[in-house]
Amino acid sequence: MNDNSGTAAAGSAAEVKETLVAVSSRLDQMEQAVRRVIVGQEEVVHQVILAILAGGHVLLEGVPGLGKTVLVRTVAGATGLVFRRLQFTPDLMPADITGTEVYEERGGQGGFRFAPGPIFGNLVLADEINRATPKTQSALLEAMQEHTVTVVGTTYPLPEPFFVLATQNPLEMEGTYPLPEAQLDRFFFKVHVPFPSAGELALIAGRTTGTEVSEPGPVVQAGEIRHWQELVRQVVVVEDVIGYAVRLVLATHPDRPEAPERVRHLVRYGASPRGLQALVLGARAEALRAGRSQAGYDDIRRVALPALRHRLFLGYEAAAAGVSGDELIAEVLAAIVP
Repeated sequence: MNDNSGTAAAGSAAEVKETLVAVSSRLDQMEQAVRRVIVGQEEVVHQVILAILAGGHVLLEGVPGLGKTVLVRTVAGATGLVFRRLQFTPDLMPADITGTEVYEERGGQGGFRFAPGPIFGNLVLADEINRATPKTQSALLEAMQEHTVTVVGTTYPLPEPFFVLATQNPLEMEGTYPLPEAQLDRFFFKVHVPFPSAGELALIAGRTTGTEVSEPGPVVQAGEIRHWQELVRQVVVVEDVIGYAVRLVLATHPDRPEAPERVRHLVRYGASPRGLQALVLGARAEALRAGRSQAGYDDIRRVALPALRHRLFLGYEAAAAGVSGDELIAEVLAAIVP
């Protein structure tokens, strides 16, 4: 394994290969444990695991009933991480997420102590996040970025590793609020959860309406996940591959000459530097997942949709024409070649 600059790392090539094979095998075990519960959704599961390797948060979008909540709970069970669930509703308040100061009286003396909220977990499910008001949604910003919570002037660290896996209903559904751009940008990946095929629906019906309930036990530990996160950042990404990722991000901006025509006409502003970070770190995670010590152009391309789709902000013309961010990213990928 190498550092960001590509300098030689300690240890022989044989030792590095042995480490990569061992990590890939353990990740296979984790993925198989999730698949024993989740029917289909191979790409969704893959992208969630990549985000966990990269230490990033995930926004899962799909219509109700597709198993988004079950997926998050299953991943928590397979990883053995401390799981917390937040059910977002219009009346949810920021203190319901972060916690608050409570007054206690003991032995004739009173004082305030901090009562932690449900954000204090390793893997936090923010269920139907876009049903809460923007004020409440913004309570997650510090936690997602800094891994801390500040209440009444005191900052409290969150346990590590820390991930927010949020579910979201499509914005056109009733009773939803759009997430603030600043919060969207803090999600490492946005993953679309598709509707199952006919065969998958039959499997779901058979698996969920019988007497047996499948609950995966932990197959990996928190310490392993933290170690894998360190290994991801040691995966080599050479200068040309980083340059390719930079060109992809620049091509999402309508004022850039390399932007495709429809990007120039339909996008208000393109991906942020966090989008570039997600591309490169996601490619590193993709390489590690495959047991490789170096990420390439194909790794960048494979993570481009989940890394960038929520970082393109479209104009009214795009909505009127029925053009999605995914379509425009596909045009960027076609226009910008390695």
